[in-house]
Amino acid sequence: MGEIEEKISPAEVRFEKFRKTIGLFSGPIVFVIFLLLPMSGLSKNAHFLSAILGWVVIWWVTEPVPIPVTALLGTTLCVIMGVDTMKKIFAPFADPIIFLFIGSFIIARAMMVHRLDRRFAFQILSIPGIGKSSNLILFTLGLIAVLISMWVSNTATTAMLYPIGLGILNTIAQLHSRDVKKLKYSTGLMLIIAYGASVGGIGTPVGTPPNLIGIGLIKELLGKNITFFRWMLFAVPVVVIMYVVLFLLLRLLFPPEFDELSGIDEYVAKEKRAMGKISRGERNVLIAFLITVFLWVFPGVLAIIFGSDAQICKWWEVHIPEGLAAIIGAVILFILPLNWKERKGTITWKEAVDIDWGTILLFGGGLSLGSLMFSTGLAENIGKGILNLTGAKSLFSITAISIILAIITSELTSNTASAYMVIPIMISLSAAANINPLIPALGACLGASYGFMLPVSTAPNAIIYGSGYVPITRMIKTGIIFDFLGFLIILIGVFLLLPLLG
Repeated sequence: MGEIEEKISPAEVRFEKFRKTIGLFSGPIVFVIFLLLPMSGLSKNAHFLSAILGWVVIWWVTEPVPIPVTALLGTTLCVIMGVDTMKKIFAPFADPIIFLFIGSFIIARAMMVHRLDRRFAFQILSIPGIGKSSNLILFTLGLIAVLISMWVSNTATTAMLYPIGLGILNTIAQLHSRDVKKLKYSTGLMLIIAYGASVGGIGTPVGTPPNLIGIGLIKELLGKNITFFRWMLFAVPVVVIMYVVLFLLLRLLFPPEFDELSGIDEYVAKEKRAMGKISRGERNVLIAFLITVFLWVFPGVLAIIFGSDAQICKWWEVHIPEGLAAIIGAVILFILPLNWKERKGTITWKEAVDIDWGTILLFGGGLSLGSLMFSTGLAENIGKGILNLTGAKSLFSITAISIILAIITSELTSNTASAYMVIPIMISLSAAANINPLIPALGACLGASYGFMLPVSTAPNAIIYGSGYVPITRMIKTGIIFDFLGFLIILIGVFLLLPLLG
């Protein structure tokens, strides 16, 4: 949150300070209140867990301490209060999906170190004709954000494309003698980078943490394994529809003041020349990346050809699971030489460990708390409470509620924390209503990636807001509309696409 505060106004910084102070004290107070409240319908362990979760959720929303630290606090309190043994509570920190995170994060880090992602962006922008049309630049820059964020975090994607967008706007300012900060087109160009990065993350399991959280919880709580390939079959069409809707929305709200541009081609060509020929490091990263993607996707191809029950598919699932495939790709980066004489690999250990360990710790802690909600019966009680409160009984209405809850919470806290708060509850709610919990769970999983209204909703929003090209009123207005459209796309998507995948 410290990085975000640097990019928002002084009034918003004061609000953030107030929010953190209130949360710092209200978390422990709620914890004590929950402990003192009589909860006859809950077991002792479920009662203790409810108090712990009350503290954790408040600190996740208000962030008086980093969110991963709050996850560790929650699991620590669970051990102290005897909700379960330390071995069982901390076992999810070694879940195979943790290693899928670690491997994919290291590969993404190597892409950034050797600037392969930046080369990819300028390669697409240099396609003949794109630089002369304001609409094509808008569409292409957003598309690049979508494609890169399927494999790299939305924050890193936005941070990389943001200066490219500024370079394009500065070129427009110089050639057309306009104050580009006052142009609607400038707002649209900045927003499509941030929003496109968040949308693209939905496309692959490693695109954004909520995807792996949903996959992990569904496997842990429902016993259903969603493969990398199968996720993409479902999610990529949703991403395509979302991006088309996003582009049309921004084109409508922020129409370009001029259709034809000049000078952008020269700017892109200049940047490409400055990058020079593809380096050995970039080639090595590309090799490791393609091998990893092959290992992720190939089992799905085998399943289509031979059937998911074929012996070769079962062998692959046991011997080369997706988490191991990511680790293989990461190890290759250390083996492929960048400088053979110095015995230097494509990535150094110092560079490799500079990944988002906070997300990894948060994933382990959240997975543990989600599992405990089920083992203690707390999630079932919460699900029944929501069922009685809303009157929702059908698969459609419960899925709609799950998506709405995930979107709302993702506006207030991180998408990772949102996924952990909503998915377990919706699985229990579905079970209480005797419906298939998979569709509501996936609806909540995708909804958690939505957070478009405020600068503090997601890091991409904060980065773009800090540019000065996106007034807060425009972000809120656009975010509300896109949140609603996203709700409809996810709701329709899960009902239309999941049955096609069986």
